[in-house]
Amino acid sequence: MEATPHVRVNRSGGVARVLMERPDRHNAMDERMARGLADRLKELAADDTVRCLVLRGVGGVFNTGADLSTFEGDGSDAERLDAIATPLHEAVSTLVHAPKPVVTGVNGVVAGGGLGLALAGDVVLAAEDARFEYAYPKIGLSGDGGATWLLPRLVGRRTAQELVFLDRAIDADKAVQMGLATETVPVDDFDERLETLTSTLGSGPTKAYAVAKDLLGLASTNALDEHLDLEKERITGLAHTEDYAAGLQGFLEKEPPNFEGT
Repeated sequence: MEATPHVRVNRSGGVARVLMERPDRHNAMDERMARGLADRLKELAADDTVRCLVLRGVGGVFNTGADLSTFEGDGSDAERLDAIATPLHEAVSTLVHAPKPVVTGVNGVVAGGGLGLALAGDVVLAAEDARFEYAYPKIGLSGDGGATWLLPRLVGRRTAQELVFLDRAIDADKAVQMGLATETVPVDDFDERLETLTSTLGSGPTKAYAVAKDLLGLASTNALDEHLDLEKERITGLAHTEDYAAGLQGFLEKEPPNFEGT
């Protein structure tokens, strides 16, 4: 895996951790960072040895969207926006569709394009100092990074409209209450909790997680009977996996199963 400016990958066991590293710019994305993020996430999502994918920022910040310091504030910025939005959207799509659990660890500020990355996690762990902000109206823009797709699905359309139009910053506890985040932890416990959570998911029944994730994604568009048929098809297919055999054996013997992700 090639080195990528401002994007670092750490791997241990079945967990791959992708760190966004541009602390001098609050982890804001330029074109190279966005492209590197998209490419690394795509590689890891396709790697069967990776059983849990983690995305987080460094320097006490998650991601603050596009780096606007080189923008001009006129029509010439359309090309700059496209150059960042294109790989950003690839990254968000990869996180949403990855056939394995995705955990986003939100510490500090997440805003703009970073919001879509954060919300794309299957599990969103928020440090107590986390702050979620839509932010686009502040610069006269509409939104990207999947935020307008994810928000109404997570919190409902009316609350999504509130977040977009009123653009209030949401703290970690409120984010959990609204459904933007899964849980909040004290800042000093953030790294340990993130490690524990991802290690647990990384040693779980990966194929079952992947099927369940896909079913949840299809639920909002499938008719009930269609979805019931699909559930039956998928669950009977999983009966052929080694993790199912291990899980049933563990259940019958009252012992923790040893899942291998196969």
